[in-house]
Amino acid sequence: MKTLTIGEFASRAGIASSAIRFYEEKGLIFSQRNAGGQRRFLADQLRRVAFIKAAQAAGISLDEIRAALNTLPAQRTPSKADWEKISAGWRDQLDQRIANLTALRDRLSSCIGCGCLSLSACALYNPEDKIRHFGNGARYLNGNRPDDLATIDTQQKNTGKSTGT
Repeated sequence: MKTLTIGEFASRAGIASSAIRFYEEKGLIFSQRNAGGQRRFLADQLRRVAFIKAAQAAGISLDEIRAALNTLPAQRTPSKADWEKISAGWRDQLDQRIANLTALRDRLSSCIGCGCLSLSACALYNPEDKIRHFGNGARYLNGNRPDDLATIDTQQKNTGKSTGT
């Protein structure tokens, strides 16, 4: 079977040679060495790179991609059936990411719980910047919800502390 130099392989894969070396270092793709110690890639490794790039485009981490590829026997190149099985396992994660991005998009023009209190909506969603008790940063973008303020009010009533800033 014909092998490709790293330059040929990178060109065919549509990515930089440095990315090829990185993927190989991480155990995502494999090469052989010729007598001079130069990398030579079998053409079937192109499918592995395409698999990696497709998974990355879906937001899957390289660690998760490596774990999925390691389920294949003897470093085999993934088939269509392999892709369908592996990607089905990522479906819930992708659905959650889509839901999070949709919620983020819908909240960008409203109070995000950053503490600036500059929007009129902040008085409703973050009165007296109470959300700061959950930590720094834009708390509503980091997973807190305006409903969480009720727990702060309850805790402060129980300890007798003021909710003022």
